[in-house]
Amino acid sequence: MKSSDTAALCHTANEIRKDIIRMLTEAGSGHPGGSLSATDILTALYFKLMRHDPKNPKWPDRDRVVLSKGHGAPALYAALAHAGYFPKEWLMTLRKLDSPLQGHPDMRRLPGIEASTGSLGQGLSIGVGIALAGKLDKKDYRTYVILSDGELNEGQTWEAATFAAHHKLNHLIGILDYNKFQLDGAVKDVLDMEPMVDKWKAFGWEVFEIDGHDMTAIVEVLLKAQQVKGKPSIIVAHTVKGKGVSFMEHNNHFHGVAPTKEEAERALKELEEKGK
Repeated sequence: MKSSDTAALCHTANEIRKDIIRMLTEAGSGHPGGSLSATDILTALYFKLMRHDPKNPKWPDRDRVVLSKGHGAPALYAALAHAGYFPKEWLMTLRKLDSPLQGHPDMRRLPGIEASTGSLGQGLSIGVGIALAGKLDKKDYRTYVILSDGELNEGQTWEAATFAAHHKLNHLIGILDYNKFQLDGAVKDVLDMEPMVDKWKAFGWEVFEIDGHDMTAIVEVLLKAQQVKGKPSIIVAHTVKGKGVSFMEHNNHFHGVAPTKEEAERALKELEEKGK
């Protein structure tokens, strides 16, 4: 990938992070940590890798994204707005009454949302169903499922993983936002899921492991995953909760607590500096 392309994607990701901070501050509630950790992944998908059309969000041949970690909705909303699915002004209505931008994605209310998610552990099953339908219909679209590490505690995830491998769903690509924290603390302390890579391999998936904030690596590994035949792929993306804002990084206080106005000012100042 050209350095100019990488720079453009990083710029977009930085702009999306600013919107996440603004949205959550205006709403006074929400999940900054996991939204910021997933931003680079969503940016690579919507602005480089995916086949989609914001003017025709129900295009049958579009690639699909299922945000299984539905609490990271601010990142998805901001990516969709920047991609042109709806006006950016809508972002500031996050979590307000009658807004289509609910606290978790609702496919009935907002263009570009492929699945209503938020009840953790269900997203991979939804993605499997979408991918299987595509295979039966002889469609070549890809289904991307963005998973949180905490939701891997859910047994349903592993049932879906088994089903996907059995049916050789090579157009299904999972992306694990592995930021090492969940609501109640560090994943390793709540229910340690290591060895992560070996687990997915044992379930019959092609596994890739990357730095989830290295834009070049994200794009390159997604291109590799698109070439896998005969089985689904999972990208174990090592990320930082709260990425981009120094006092939020690795700080699980910001799992589900919106920044104050003062904290937002600090965060936006940092992001402005990064964007120069």
